[in-house]
Amino acid sequence: MNQIYLAGPLFSLAEIEFNQRLCDYLISLGYKVFLPQNECRGKEGREIFETCENGINTSSVVLAILDGADADSGTCWECGYAYAKGLPIIALRTDFRQSGDTKGFNAMLYYTAAVTIDSPENYREKVSEALQKISTN
Repeated sequence: MNQIYLAGPLFSLAEIEFNQRLCDYLISLGYKVFLPQNECRGKEGREIFETCENGINTSSVVLAILDGADADSGTCWECGYAYAKGLPIIALRTDFRQSGDTKGFNAMLYYTAAVTIDSPENYREKVSEALQKISTN
């Protein structure tokens, strides 16, 4: 596996810290991770877009955090782009609210995912298992 593109909202301290902890966990397992909040630090506008587009283009899987009443719009675009490129997507939802069409997910995101994780319990281990499953296919 080349690289994991870790997509998710990054607009609150809680989101930034969650993303970073998950990134650090994946790195500790030996994965290379593209985390937009780190890769785009100090960039603006088109440069952010191009950096993230390149991040997806050089990744072999997208791990998308889809928490919240409605998934982050940037994360939705990243999932759509990855799906169009044929990259597997792991959809992670730790939010217990059931606001979407399918187990809290928007159906368009749920059905593009190779793997869905819809519970906060042991989510890191479930992500690791999903990555192993995808890398063996």
